[in-house]
Parts: sequence; C-alpha cells; structure tokens
Amino acid sequence: MFQRCGSLCLNSLKLQSNVSSKYMSVLSKAEAKKRRNALFDEEKKRQRASIGRMEKIEVKYQSPTEEVVLVMNKGISTPHDCAKHISEGITNVSALALVDGNSWDMHKPLISNCELQLLSMMTPKISTVNYAFWRTCSFILGAVADTAFKEDITVHLHSFPAPVIKSGSFVYDVFIDLPNWKPSDAEMRAMSALFIKLVNSGLPVERLETTEHVAQEMFQENPFKSKQIPDIAAHNIENKITLYRIGDHVDISKGPMVGNTNLIGRCTIAAVHEVTTDEQEHIYRFQGVAIPKGILLNHFAYSILEDRAKKLNNVMWLPQRDIEEDFAENVKLSAQN
Repeated sequence: MFQRCGSLCLNSLKLQSNVSSKYMSVLSKAEAKKRRNALFDEEKKRQRASIGRMEKIEVKYQSPTEEVVLVMNKGISTPHDCAKHISEGITNVSALALVDGNSWDMHKPLISNCELQLLSMMTPKISTVNYAFWRTCSFILGAVADTAFKEDITVHLHSFPAPVIKSGSFVYDVFIDLPNWKPSDAEMRAMSALFIKLVNSGLPVERLETTEHVAQEMFQENPFKSKQIPDIAAHNIENKITLYRIGDHVDISKGPMVGNTNLIGRCTIAAVHEVTTDEQEHIYRFQGVAIPKGILLNHFAYSILEDRAKKLNNVMWLPQRDIEEDFAENVKLSAQN
C-alpha cells in the first residue's frame, strides 16, 4: 500500500524538511506504536491489580421479553461479559449499553449495582447508538490513515470532530508531510480495503481511562496529541484521559463507541481533502461512509451515499473538549426530537 506514492514523494519530503522538522519523531512508527501498546497494557494491568478484594454486584438485565439478575464482579465485569451470560445472539449484536439509563461502552467495567439494557444497531429511537457508530468509524479511519503510508512519510493523527450524521460522512483530520497531495483512485481503493480489513477482523473496541501523565507518555511522538492532552484533562473529571484501542491502534476519545468492529457493514473511504490553515500545515481531512451490518442497500443507493461523502465536510475544527461537549449536545437534541 502506498509504496509507489512513498517513493515518488521522497524528494518532496527532502525539500520540505525545514518546514516539517518540528513534526519529525525520534521513534519509528512501529516503535511508537509498540511503546504505546505496552503502556496501554501496563496501565490496564495496574488498574486491575489495584482493585484488591473482589466484590460482587447485582446487574438487572432488562429487555422487552425478559428480565435477568446477574451476579458480576465489581470493577472487572463489563456489559459484554453480561451479554455472554445471556446468549450468544445478544452478545453478537450488542453495540452499546445503557447502565441506569446512561450510555456505557460494552467493554467498560461496571462499578455498582445497576440496571442494564443492551442496544443493537437496530434499537429504535436510541440515537446514541448512531452517534457511537459514527464515532467508531472515525476512530477506525484514523487507524487506516496511521498505517497506510511508508516510514519515510511523516504522519501524525490530529483529531476527529464530533459525529454530525446529517453531514453525510465521518471524518479524521491528519497531518501528512506531503504538500498538495491528491490520492489516486487506486490509492483510495487501497485505503478502503484497509478499512474493510479492520472491520472484518472483528476486533473488540477496548476502553481505558488513565491519567494525563500516562497519556502524555503514550503520545509523546505526536505533537498534536501532546498539545491537546492537558486541555482535555483539565476539562474532565479527575483530570482523566479516555483511550480506546482496536488491535494495536490506540487513540483518544471521550466516546462512547460500539463494542466491536464487526458491527460495521459496507464501508468506503470516499475522499481526502486538504484543509490546511494558517496555524496547521499539510492537514488532510479523510472522509468515509458506512452502514451497520445487516442493513442492505443496492449498488445504486449506496453510490448516492458515497457521492455525498466525497464532498468536503465542513464540520467545525474544535479543540477536543469542545468536540466532546458538542457531541453531548447533539445527542441531547436528538433525544428531544
């Protein structure tokens, strides 16, 4: 993937070295990713060890057809674990949970006695699921952009705006040290293939809350994330940073997200637009479109969605804390409607 582009752009990178030197990393992409995952695993293990004596909680699962009381482990068991106790069918389709009426990631530990509902992508009148789906697609789009280029091209993930479903595309803004880059049709197809490969891998979307210090350690090679982390922490409870992981890709987001990539059906990376501003150079907006698995559209209908997703998405480019507040407001307004 992108080998042709990588070799052709090598001279351009040399010409731009004075401009982009502040974005160069000490570690290679592979080394930075390996280090980030090691820190993620270490923090996850530390938090598990800090729980100490095991305590039990009662989880009342409610659905339109049944009510079940489960005895689970406080701080360890997740809605996904609860789903596995109920049925394989429910486990496979559960995208998001409601815990005492609040949105809850499928892999986020439960912390007290609670009432649990499990939501699928087909759950009516629960708009939060749609927003979580869209946000997960942006997250995966960042994973594709982060891995699609050869080592000789500097790539840093910037951020992705809150889901605005009516815009017609999910997006991720990425710094790529390629001035005036316009991907070919073959490259767009190759990136879509990478997206589809990740989706079909059936990867759980892990969630981890950590400290500002640990987050800075994880993203010290990314100048944009490093700059955003203190501001995110300052506007979150207990200065926490929420991380998500699929496979070996880790990123920052308040969430929520759906529980597994296999809940995503047909998907396309539709466009890449350069959105460079006076403050940030070589920022490219990756745009995609997807539908949940199980929803079938014929080729003509899906092509209409693809064509719409190709148009530049003008969602506001906001600091991460404002992005999350905007997301919450969107969910609130949608629920009222």
